[in-house]
Amino acid sequence: MPENPYKSIPAKLLDVIEESGTIKTFVLKPERPILFEAGQFIEMAVPGVGEAPFTPSSSPAVSEKMDVTVMRVGKITEVLHDLSPGAMLGLRGPLGKPYPVDTEFKGKEILVIGGGVGLAPLRSLLYALLDRIDTYKKVVVRFGARSPQDIIYKDLMKKWTTNSPMDFVISVDADDTGKWKGPVGMVTTIMDDLPINISDAVAVVCGPPIMMKFATLKLLELGYADSRIYLSMEKNMSCGIGKCGHCRLGPYFVCEDGPVMTYDKIKNYEAIWD
Repeated sequence: MPENPYKSIPAKLLDVIEESGTIKTFVLKPERPILFEAGQFIEMAVPGVGEAPFTPSSSPAVSEKMDVTVMRVGKITEVLHDLSPGAMLGLRGPLGKPYPVDTEFKGKEILVIGGGVGLAPLRSLLYALLDRIDTYKKVVVRFGARSPQDIIYKDLMKKWTTNSPMDFVISVDADDTGKWKGPVGMVTTIMDDLPINISDAVAVVCGPPIMMKFATLKLLELGYADSRIYLSMEKNMSCGIGKCGHCRLGPYFVCEDGPVMTYDKIKNYEAIWD
């Protein structure tokens, strides 16, 4: 955390990329580099409007620019979606705890399960895993979207599903195009017969709460240990530094103790999927 956690770094909006009808990626150039690790988040401020927490979707190895992918869902995101290149924003962070890519993940088989806009923070993780690909035995990715049109980062997805060292499969809940050639069904339907040794693997889950719930239940059914299921629990975060209490989960403040948390730590508390 920076010395003054309330102070934002000015950042210029360089580009706005439309990913889908409700999702855009904002390419930002902060006044000074922001070093973050996959899984950490930043608070992004719109001057005169307010701020909200977002997880960077760009590579942690790139510090001079930052991509933040945002779904239009509320006041701050409505304003963000109306911005054009050249606008000035504020960034503070990085905040929170990252994925343990260089410790607990090292030497393991990695299973990544994502859904919907959950691919945004997972993109940062996947870049980090690819940068260290030789330190893992295997990286398997299963991602689900509502429809082919809802798949974000389409060009990158084509590359990662056809020409990368990851075993990457995408499913859609329904094909409304008639052109989809991949699996159709919820992401849990492509979690059977995984090419992975569960006893030597860790799993990462990120997406809408209902998707995370059923993906976690599926992982438990498959035999994953509670302590090896890493969840991204950022949904209820607000201030980012444990002051507002909005993200309180049992004894934890998700913004400080997470947002990356293992299932064994939180499974006994009510409303973890709310």
